[in-house]
Amino acid sequence: MYDSVKGFRDFYPEEMQARRWAMDTLEDVARRYGFREIATPALEPTEMYVDKSGEEIVEELYSFEDKGGREVALTPELTPTVARMFVAKQQELSKPIKWVSTRPFWRYEEPQQGRFREFYQTNVDIFGSSEPTADAEILAVAVDMLTDLGLTGEDFEIRVSHRDILSGVLESFGADVDVPEAIRAVDKRAKVDHDEYLDALVEAGLNYGQADKFDEMLQIDAEEIETLADLTGSEDVRAATDNLQAVLDAAEDFGVREYLTVSLTTARGLDYYTGIVFECFDSTGEVSRSVFGGGRYDDLIEGFGGQPTPAVGFAPGHATLQLLCQRAGVWPAEELSTDYYVLQVGDTRPTAARIARDLREQGHVVESDVADRSFGAQMGYADGINAETVVIVGEQDLENDEVTLKEMDDGEQVSVPLSEFPGDHDRPTFDDFAE
Repeated sequence: MYDSVKGFRDFYPEEMQARRWAMDTLEDVARRYGFREIATPALEPTEMYVDKSGEEIVEELYSFEDKGGREVALTPELTPTVARMFVAKQQELSKPIKWVSTRPFWRYEEPQQGRFREFYQTNVDIFGSSEPTADAEILAVAVDMLTDLGLTGEDFEIRVSHRDILSGVLESFGADVDVPEAIRAVDKRAKVDHDEYLDALVEAGLNYGQADKFDEMLQIDAEEIETLADLTGSEDVRAATDNLQAVLDAAEDFGVREYLTVSLTTARGLDYYTGIVFECFDSTGEVSRSVFGGGRYDDLIEGFGGQPTPAVGFAPGHATLQLLCQRAGVWPAEELSTDYYVLQVGDTRPTAARIARDLREQGHVVESDVADRSFGAQMGYADGINAETVVIVGEQDLENDEVTLKEMDDGEQVSVPLSEFPGDHDRPTFDDFAE
């Protein structure tokens, strides 16, 4: 016997049925907004991640030298890949570009709640628009995904912030402040004790008095955020607060403003974020980590050798989404479902196969015997796959030009003329033929 690798998971059919429902729901929302599906490779040059995040990132990667002597890594995220793809065909692509994809990623880190070494995400990105409408549409897609999964505004909270507000406020404390490092400290604010958080801000160049004042400014009421421009004397902060309000106004038009909470303590730790950033949380706190996040990254394409191109996107992780849906009671039962089982008794395969084909052509999930089992064994199997209806095709039935329909939930059954089954019924059952 072999155990699976730590941080990697098996998904059996019952689990996959629920996961497939979630994937299809997310992708269907993206399609309705006009996002087009892409597919991307599992391997990329390790250098691509080192150039973006520094040599230390290698410790978090599944990276190795391939047989051609190339340093490669299993992709830990999609953003660098889609940036590379965009740059490769930048001149031919009609903008704005709206891409979506669902796939696995890999990171070498300690597994914990909602985080595994192999994990699945649905990535949604817009390239080529700096308009607040693009940010608002991304937020609308995120909200629609959650509500289409069956969640309500009482189940989740999307906290929205703006990196340029944080940067502008930090810069107002002096030129010696390491802004990216301070923003990373803000990103960890809820995960460490307050003294450790203040220490991190001091290490980034603030003194303790400034750190306290900065933290106090982050907790300003949403209605008063525009006053930060006057407090700091920063036109950059003024422009950022105006942009944040424009995004919120557009979100109102998209019908999702009620799901958004302005929170300047939401920072997103990755350095490539440049404007609006957001994170989704379980409103009850039972899911102890961010469900997903996203934001604007206007400088990334240029950093990959392309022309300056604004971009915004997000990537819901399926593991944390599942935790949220389970907590809210909207995750479907992890069990098999089958519309029909076509049961054969005796030498009836040609007729049974024809019935199964006809039912499948109507779009139903249909199984039939492929193991030459007895009547009892087939009935047991039908029960095991949660077949709703069993179509019994027996030699005696066929002598009378009939088949028998048996409903598995209540055991009711009825004989049906062979020529009338399945007929024109969308979902033929006992009720369609019972007198």
